[in-house]
Amino acid sequence: MRFSALRTPVLLAALAVPLACFAAPSAPSTAWDPANAQARRFVQDTMQARRIPGLQIAVVKDGQLVLTEAYGLANVENGVAATRDTRFPLNSATKSFTGVAMAQLAQAGRVDLQAPVSRYLDALPPAWGKVQVRQLLAHTSGLPDILDAQGLLGGSTEEQAWTQVTALPVEAAPGERFRYNQTNYVLLARIIARQAGMPYPQYMARHQFDVVGMPRTTFGDSYDLVADAATIYSWFPRRTDAADAPQRLSHWFYDLSPGLWAGAGMLTTADEVGRWIIALSQGKLLRPDGVRRMWTPERLNNGEPGAWSAGWPIMGTAPDLQVGGMGGARAAFIVYPERRLAVVVLTNLVGANPQDFIAPIAAFYGAAPTTDASRPSTKRTATP
Repeated sequence: MRFSALRTPVLLAALAVPLACFAAPSAPSTAWDPANAQARRFVQDTMQARRIPGLQIAVVKDGQLVLTEAYGLANVENGVAATRDTRFPLNSATKSFTGVAMAQLAQAGRVDLQAPVSRYLDALPPAWGKVQVRQLLAHTSGLPDILDAQGLLGGSTEEQAWTQVTALPVEAAPGERFRYNQTNYVLLARIIARQAGMPYPQYMARHQFDVVGMPRTTFGDSYDLVADAATIYSWFPRRTDAADAPQRLSHWFYDLSPGLWAGAGMLTTADEVGRWIIALSQGKLLRPDGVRRMWTPERLNNGEPGAWSAGWPIMGTAPDLQVGGMGGARAAFIVYPERRLAVVVLTNLVGANPQDFIAPIAAFYGAAPTTDASRPSTKRTATP
């Protein structure tokens, strides 16, 4: 993916408007009114502190959406308010949805997650064919990355980048170490298409979006003409800025070819992600045993647990299990299975890092059980 800042002045005065003026209230609640009030105040304070233009939040508790609201601006320069229907990019949080797709195919007997990739895909380098499907999902494949700091390898087309990456040596033996990389999910999209008999986006629409009721969920990037999509911003310095230039809000572009959609391509709403999490918890997408296996950390060859399970980063294990998704340093959701709780926060600011402030929101909805297990949270910067 290629990212750049647009050289356009921004009307910062628009950000001075009280956030509550742009709030889209959720349906009335009773039992969770106190927690919702705390969450609202915290979200608005956090938006002000982090200078986040627009945000959506959805809180799932005990199988219900108990809070779902939007705040701020979807587009700053034109004063367009964020609503619950505004589409926000999930970026790398898309991988959790791909993880569910692979678990569905495994449940249907179409994919063996323990099998080598060569069982499902032809014309791969010999060393690649030894990687197991589950190692793609958990980023323990050892394969080289099809992306570099500038986007697709060589700043080229997807086809040219694929030629380049398949000519590179593997970086580690399968299962030896964790290393986040997009090649894994390019391969997973191809496996899904082959074993399901339809392209990845069509499979996702038919087997997840239509099942849950997610009519606003789609695929694309900031160059695509997507109706009701939030404009993405950042406070990062521009390449042409002087060292002492003051911070200013700028447009942020990201470029995704369709072959990368399984790793980073979804646009959706917090409401729809919340409904998807509810459907997952109710067995509408996977059987409960399949969900448990999907959320089990992938172990490395030395027996240590890796940082991911099958498509889901392990956000923590203390005081209880926390799995989720995060992408582009602007979108995140965390599921707390033992608490029957999930929090979704989508923003249009690169660098907002909502995964860092979801835990305080979750705390408003009940204390977590106490365990001794512990794992540091996984953080991402502004990558896919």
